[in-house]
Formats: sequence, structure tokens, C-alpha cells
Amino acid sequence: MVVPRVQAAIASAFGEEYRGTDPVVRPSQFADIQINAAMALAKKVGMPPRDAAARIVEALDLDGICSAVEISGPGFINLTFDGTWIEELLNAESPGTPALPAAEAQRVVVDYSSPNVAKEMHVGHLRTTVVGDSLVKVFEALGDTVIRQNHIGDWGTPFGMLIEHWLEIGEDSPEAALLVDDPSAFYQAARAKFDASASDEDGFATRARLRVVALQGGDAETFAVWQRLVAQSKRYFNAIYSMLGISLTDDHIAGESSYDAHLAQLCHELEERGIARISDGALCTFPAGFTGRDGEPMPLIIRKSDGGYGYGTTDLATIRYRVRELEANRVLYVVGAPQNMHLRMVMATARDAGWLPETVEAVHVQIGNVLGEDGKILKSRSGAPVKLMALLEEAVDRARAVIDASRPELTESERAVTARQVGIGAVKYADLSVGHDTEYVFDFDRMLALSGNTGPYVQYAAARIRSILRKAGVLERYTALGAAGTGVAFGDAGGPGTTGVTGIDGGTPAATGVTEAAGTDSDGGTPATPIAVVEPAERALALHLLEYGATLHKVREALEPHRLCTYLFELAQLFTSFYDQCPVLKSEDSVRESRLALCALVLRRLSEGLDLLGIETPENM
Repeated sequence: MVVPRVQAAIASAFGEEYRGTDPVVRPSQFADIQINAAMALAKKVGMPPRDAAARIVEALDLDGICSAVEISGPGFINLTFDGTWIEELLNAESPGTPALPAAEAQRVVVDYSSPNVAKEMHVGHLRTTVVGDSLVKVFEALGDTVIRQNHIGDWGTPFGMLIEHWLEIGEDSPEAALLVDDPSAFYQAARAKFDASASDEDGFATRARLRVVALQGGDAETFAVWQRLVAQSKRYFNAIYSMLGISLTDDHIAGESSYDAHLAQLCHELEERGIARISDGALCTFPAGFTGRDGEPMPLIIRKSDGGYGYGTTDLATIRYRVRELEANRVLYVVGAPQNMHLRMVMATARDAGWLPETVEAVHVQIGNVLGEDGKILKSRSGAPVKLMALLEEAVDRARAVIDASRPELTESERAVTARQVGIGAVKYADLSVGHDTEYVFDFDRMLALSGNTGPYVQYAAARIRSILRKAGVLERYTALGAAGTGVAFGDAGGPGTTGVTGIDGGTPAATGVTEAAGTDSDGGTPATPIAVVEPAERALALHLLEYGATLHKVREALEPHRLCTYLFELAQLFTSFYDQCPVLKSEDSVRESRLALCALVLRRLSEGLDLLGIETPENM
């Protein structure tokens, strides 16, 4: 609501052609926010920045919104919001989430996790899985239609080796069970057989190669074994997803095999239209703008010289399917950063072919590496990738040791549940709290710390508030009031790019969904106590609460879950300052009730935010 008024003032002061000027909103140590537009406008309008700022302020109408508007320094405009206005927004009732206007909601296809059949999920799969799952949760909360796609590796040459191994050992053998318990061991056993018989014309390796041909040719027995391999691996994947609290199911699996029947036709179409040509025996495309070190155009191989297909072919079929059949407006690939060049070439080829129109956004959400303490990619002592299940189990064990020592009064089941919530939450939060395209060092001690920007710190803040409400005898009352809305304050409800107190969209102030604080009791009776914002710590906390919906929109727009982590960490910090400076349980009458309502809203925001990150909020810590 503020930003459109500033833009209107700029248009009034300097002409309609300047209405779209960015107000350049920044935090301020002297006010609630600072408008720096005059600094950028000064040269364009031919006057000193401070004079430009004065013209803007003269035309600015913020009656009832700001209690003070001041020019400072060379031309900064400081805005201090009216406390009554903040209270009105904070106490406005708005059930539900800060949903997008229906016309702006999108169909978003998100490709994430993507493990390989008959192989262990390792720590490298952690990031694509948790980042992708958090993004889809935010999209859905804001009203987008999300189509999850788990593009598992379930086709290709290695399956001849795996199928032949399966047939040799038998479905009921202990070795077959390794597909669920230890997939890497099953794969390595098959690989060892293959390598040992490489020179034997009648050996395992030869039979494995023939199995590939049989699989691709639709041989019934071979295909049936392939189906068993995939089914066993699904059980393993689901065990990991259950441990991590990931929303992927078997219904979301769309593996490489899904597109096999379409690859020949795809290659024919590209060749017929002159987009692909033969180079060194292989069929390739040469999208513009991609050159090698020698300056020559780089090829994207879509059919190998031996007639086989690779990732490029399958990925082209995938993107074509997602646009044509799934009708995506936005296609996201939550995939490791090393795949960036490949994916950009695929997208460029798809655009050349008309399969990826300009109206559809395709984005590689690049995922950085997880590092060990030595600064290198995290691996086990043997040099192998760290198994994801083992890592998660260790996180839970470490959390359990701390909880056993600090909360012995909890029951066995309570400690077990809390250990899982804290351990898994710590791992996920550590991953999500850094930029998805950056690397980070995996450090259990830092992840599990109760201080700093960690999952346990945010979870503890929520558990602490729950304890406060329980002691006050009002926890059940606020729980019964149901889920609060998550509207976007200071702007049009849920408008794209809305930024809380700096709201981009015009319109009436959006309610903040404080159902707990200002709504009615669960039986429809008397309203709950409204929140009063009096003390500086209350004000700081209130203003941050009003940024919640805006933060979700930033996550959606920038595809950066770490923004939500930062918001929750700062909210937990502000709550701690508030609780230290403003007595809650020892306050009297309306002040006590107001502060309890404020506590309840903070709890709601922390719980909702953690849930969007895929992290549970423990009852006890």
C-alpha cells in the first residue's frame, strides 16, 4: 500500500512517465523504512537529490498510515508508521493463506529428487529433494497448481547388468533384499560380475548386454524383472522420503522409461526440420551461443553413433511433454549445478523446436554441493558418497543423546518423537538456510546448536511459546481457534511481489490473518483479545510478523527457500527480545492478554513457516 502511494507522488511531482519508478525501499535505523528514489531520480529530473525528495514528500499522501515523514541526509525519505495503523493490520481477520489472484496462479512442474533405481541415495540427493519439496509447498500455499515430477533413472544400459544379476541370484535370495536395504551393494555385486567377465564371450557381461537389447525390445521376462527392480527401489526411496518428511509419492514418479517410446520420433522430427544433423556419426543439435574452448559450436547429442539415446534425448522429450501434456506455465529443474550447461542446451534446443514457447518459463534451480570439513565434496572414509539414510539416522541419534540428557522427565515415546523432529529438522534447515546454488559444509555440531541460524533454534522458539501459552492456560483456546490466515499486510492481498510494509500492489491493506488474536472463539462466541502495539519490542515484532506473506511471495518469485529461513530466524530473535523486554505471564489484565495473543501469532507463523520448509514443530524441547 505504501509503494503505490510513493509512485503516485513521484508521478505527481515529475510527470506520469515516472510513475513506474522503483521507490528503492530500504530498512532504516532512524525509521521503519527508507525511500531512496530521489537519489536515482535526481539526474533524470535535473535537480539535487534533496530537492527531488522534497518534491516527492510534498505530493505524498500517507495520512493515517505514517506518523512521521522526514528527509534526511542527501535525500533519504524516512517513514515511521502510525502505531494504530499497525494494530489494525495486525488484528485484521483474514482466514487462509496469502493466495495469488486467480488470474496470476500458474501450473508449475517441478522436477526434483530424481534418484537412480538400484542405487543408494547419497548426500548429493539431499539438497535437490528438500529444496524441491519446500518450493512446491510454497507454490501450493500461494495457490499455484503444482505437478511434482520425480524423474528417476530407471532405463538404459546398466539395467541389462542388473536384470541378469537378479535372474542369477533369484528373487527370494538375501542378495535380492539388498535393493531395499543396501541398493549400492546390489549394484556393486552386479558390476563386479560384469567387470570380471568382460573378456568372456559367453560370460555374464555378454549376457547382460543381450539383456539390454531384450529390455528395449519388449521381452516379457526381461521386462517383468525390470518392473520388480523398480518396485523394490520404490520401497527404498519411500523409506527415505518418509524419514525426511518429503511429499513425493509413487504417483509423482515419471522416470526415464516414461519417454522411451517417443525418442525415435523426436529425433526424426528434429532432423527433418533441420534442427539436428549428423556429426561424427551421432545426431546432434547445435544451439546458438554454446561453443567449446576451440570456439567451435558445442553439440547436444540426441542419438549416439551406435543408435542409442542419452540424457539429452530424454530431457528434450521430458520438456516437450511437460509443456504439451501437463500444460505448464513454469518448469523447474531442481538439479545439481554441474548440469547447468546441459540443461541450458536442452532448453535452447526445445525453444528452437517450438516445444518450449516464450510464454513458458523454464528454470534450472541450481543445487550446490554438500562439503565435508576438508572443504571437498562430502564422502565417507572409504571415499564413497555418504549414504543419505545413514546420515539421517546419525542426526536423529545425536539429537536423541541431547534430549535424553536435557529432558529425562519426558516419556520414551516423547523423546523418540522429539529426537526425530529435531534431528531431521536440523539437517533440512541447514540445507535450506543457505542459497540453493551455494556450497555448504555439513557440520552436525553447528546444525544441532540451539543458537544461531539453525533449525533447533527456530523450533525451540516455537516450543518455548507453546510452553508460555500452556502455563497461561490458553494453549487449547488458541489451538481451537484453528489455522490463522497468512495474508500479506501493507498491500493487496497476496499480490505478486508484495513486500510487506513496502507493499508493491495498491488496494486496501491486506489482513494478516490473526485469527488467534482478533477472530472469534472456536464456538463463534466472543472475540479473542486484540493485540496492542505499545513497546518498541512489540512494534519490531509486529512489523516483522506483517512481512510473512511478502516473504512467501519472494520465495515463489526468486525460487529461494533460504529467504523463509532468514525470516523465521529473525522472527525467533525478535520474539526473544520481546519476551526479555516485555513481561507476558506477569503482566496484568489486558496487557497480559494482548501479549499472549501476540505470542500465539508468533507461534502460528513459526509453525506455518517451518511446515513450508518441511520441518515439524516439536511439542517439547
